Amino acid sequence: MDPAERTLLADALRKTLVSGAGLADLGWPDMLAEEPETVVPLLFRLLGETGRHTPALNDVLLHAAGLPLTGTPALPFGGARLVWLRDGSSYDSPLDPELPLRHARGDEPSVPLAAGRRALGWWLLGTGHAMLALARRHVLDREQFGRPLASFQALRHRLAETYVALEGAEAALTAATDDTGSLLAKAAAGRAALTAARHCQQALGGIGFTAEHELHRHVRRALVLDALLGSARELTREAGVLLVREGRTPRLVDL
Repeated sequence: MDPAERTLLADALRKTLVSGAGLADLGWPDMLAEEPETVVPLLFRLLGETGRHTPALNDVLLHAAGLPLTGTPALPFGGARLVWLRDGSSYDSPLDPELPLRHARGDEPSVPLAAGRRALGWWLLGTGHAMLALARRHVLDREQFGRPLASFQALRHRLAETYVALEGAEAALTAATDDTGSLLAKAAAGRAALTAARHCQQALGGIGFTAEHELHRHVRRALVLDALLGSARELTREAGVLLVREGRTPRLVDL
């Protein structure tokens, strides 16, 4: 897929997500089967940037496992197992009223997690960029003591640190191809999104804590997505165990 086609696809996906239409109308199953390396980063980053959600994570995990794109695989979440509901599914125990996550019943299929971790990493990256955009717009528009907030060095450093963390996470996601790379990329993306939440909250000040402002939705989403399929803390610990067990550091990128 050339750059022009990628741009057209990104525009079509964004319009579909914002309008609330289903991905099936765009041929999502066919795109996932033919070019997962292209459509998964595009879709999941846009989910983060737009604040929307779909059950596409189920499809990514099932496709990677070679299973039909139906049903809801089990998703590790801390010490629990969750499912991401599809339309028409019936589960109890809602986790978050804004996300269709429910506690698993126990009969859901278990699947390899690497592809899902990469998808969630791109989702976290988009969420982090959405928070950074909100904070950037705020510090450019607002003034304090007769000066734009963007002129204060402390705020500039916080937003610069956020940007660097997000760029590093994107590099890790782009390079991730195997289980270890996917694990580390998801950890980097989770850490970057939480960095964005912390620094952007500081930049927005009191308004960022209000229910009327968009930030709190992105912060809540980042906390949930970070914990899903392994949090940054859990995956970092798991990577350390793997390195000690194997006694070597794998080459993640050929320079």
